[in-house]
Amino acid sequence: MACKLVILFFFVNLLMQIPKVRATVPAIIVFGDSTVDPGNNNQVSTVLKSNFEPYGRDYYGGQPTGRFSNGRIATDFISEALRIKPAIPAYLDPKYDIEDFATGVSFASAGTGYDNATSDVLSVIPFWKELEYYKEYQNKLRKHLGKDEANQRFSESLHLISIGTNDFLENYYIFPTRSSEYSVDEYQSFLIGIASNFIRELYKLGARKVVIGGLPPMGCLPLERTTNMFFGSDCIDEYNDVAKDFNKKLQGAVTELKQELGGIHLVMSSPYDKLMEMIRNPSHFGFEDAETACCGTGFFEMSYLCDNMNPFTCSDANKYVFWDAFHPTEKANAILADYVVKTTLAEFQ
Repeated sequence: MACKLVILFFFVNLLMQIPKVRATVPAIIVFGDSTVDPGNNNQVSTVLKSNFEPYGRDYYGGQPTGRFSNGRIATDFISEALRIKPAIPAYLDPKYDIEDFATGVSFASAGTGYDNATSDVLSVIPFWKELEYYKEYQNKLRKHLGKDEANQRFSESLHLISIGTNDFLENYYIFPTRSSEYSVDEYQSFLIGIASNFIRELYKLGARKVVIGGLPPMGCLPLERTTNMFFGSDCIDEYNDVAKDFNKKLQGAVTELKQELGGIHLVMSSPYDKLMEMIRNPSHFGFEDAETACCGTGFFEMSYLCDNMNPFTCSDANKYVFWDAFHPTEKANAILADYVVKTTLAEFQ
């Protein structure tokens, strides 16, 4: 009992320490994959869903929303830190309307990637379609607020992009199509080109504040450790090296785009080092396990394999860095958000 109280105190204290800043950013607009999808996949014909228990058991009211976590995801905490609202809704969620979306919305889809071929794997929303939804949203907001006020909001809103892991772990290293067409280096450049063009399109649509996330240490995700079981379930160094190389290239592209697009406030946020710090030294953050996940056996379960029928799910997710075999717990998301707010987003405060 005493141990649980200590962990609870640590988590509450962490949330209180996330900086509360003045709302110079009126809204947060989100694009990406499952790291930032609050439930768009609920409305898509795909097997990649999380709108059932035990997902969301630590969310408001204990309700599963489609977030791939036991509670909130990083963008929710970022929104709260910017004093906008405590959670960002999914654009396709019928419970919300343009008034809700005026201060923040996510177009993200779990399982998607920069590459259209990645979204085809599990029949989720392709990255280009997220941009089309954004255009639709812009038209709705202009009708809601008026053209001038809406356009000003687009320029002042923070546009967050978190995507790319699925392109490698769900596509390149699984299916032969892309790996036969591109070397890893060439594929990285191919994806960087898509990312750059996406930012150019956002710029044309009036976005001036953009944050793009790099790749995490994807070789240390529980699912990848499981595939490396015959080698001691260590992190897969090759995948981590790919992530680090990709992040260097992405930073180079960001530097070039800042020179190309006048007036843009564009920065890159990398979750790599902070997440790796949690994985290597979990006790420093109040975790007990950074190798396996809370849900199920912790080795491979996610989506429908992580359900209430699985008897192995842990009782306290706050002890774990990962909720399922691919995604962080709410507590880990809070730590990552705190890091982003204090570093990358300091430029926007």
